Amino acid sequence: MSDAIQLLIGTRKGAWIYRSDAGRRTWSVQGPIFLGQIVNHLVLDPRDGRTLLMAAKTGHLGPTIFKSVDGGTTWTEARRPPAFPKSADPATARAVDHTFWLQPGHASEPDVWWAGVSPPGLFVSHDAGETWDSVEGFNEHPMYWKWAPPEAGTPDGSLLNQIAIDPRDPAHIYVATSSGGVFESTDRARTWAPLNQGVEANFMPDPYPEYGQDAHYIALAPTKPDRIWQQNHCGIYRLDRPGEAWERIGKAMPAEIGDIGFTIIPHPRDADTAWVFPMDGTDVWPRTSPGGRPAVYRTADAGVSWTRQDRGFPADQAWFTVKRQAFCADANTPVGLYLGATNGEVWMSADEGETWRSIAAHLPEIYSVTAAPL
Repeated sequence: MSDAIQLLIGTRKGAWIYRSDAGRRTWSVQGPIFLGQIVNHLVLDPRDGRTLLMAAKTGHLGPTIFKSVDGGTTWTEARRPPAFPKSADPATARAVDHTFWLQPGHASEPDVWWAGVSPPGLFVSHDAGETWDSVEGFNEHPMYWKWAPPEAGTPDGSLLNQIAIDPRDPAHIYVATSSGGVFESTDRARTWAPLNQGVEANFMPDPYPEYGQDAHYIALAPTKPDRIWQQNHCGIYRLDRPGEAWERIGKAMPAEIGDIGFTIIPHPRDADTAWVFPMDGTDVWPRTSPGGRPAVYRTADAGVSWTRQDRGFPADQAWFTVKRQAFCADANTPVGLYLGATNGEVWMSADEGETWRSIAAHLPEIYSVTAAPL
């Protein structure tokens, strides 16, 4: 069986596709695609293996979605990209600044896609990305303005930055936001409830509020979807359902490293194993590799302990920043790990983090990296 992989890379100035040989040793390059345009996310549909959707913010079209069915050679724009309904009240008027996250729907729903945008909003497409509808259950929720205050969020604005679907049930959906934390729906996005018990929040009177957290990233363990991993602004957490309270497993990280970062990657076959890429989370929030010495940390015991994996990375003076969409894994044996840094480099490990090497350099600032079979 071939282990060939394609890496779908979104950057501040366009997109690139890197394709490997069967052994993941050499790579060919396609691109740039839409040179000069912001590409927040580029995703291959695993259900058909051919549909690519791209979330882009273009100079003349504004925020939009592009689609390709020929490996990225040609693209068509969505006929109706994500857009909030018009409001006559200036206090509740919203306009999509950019689509941040694209999520293929459940395996049983081949034409369904979900999208998270800034300001926080949830959208759904039932025709493989051609048209998008606002999800009223979240976007018009009575608590929306408390869950998604316009003054809160990342330097690029508040985000609905992630969507995760229970592989056993298309009606069971989780979303992560940069201003309200994690929310859960069990009725296909009609109703929602916060899921933040035990998670800290900065700048709040109650350090453990019902909502108000900055959930950087969530991931369901593929072989145990009742286990949810979270990389939060305030640390690394794990939740095992049917429980409601998150446990801060990042406290087991070395004190000089801390447990702040943007992404957490679960192992595709081992529910106890996950990887993070820590970044300096001191008071001024440098968001770079602690001490200028980049490393990935792996847990193989559900967060009880963490092991440093830095072989191949620069030993010092390497101030990597890896954004929340720019660290991913394939499903090969052994698992391949891939991360893109804001300095335009892409690093990979073909042995589950034991060794690392650079496979791309001099790209624009990398926003996202997604791995898919070739």
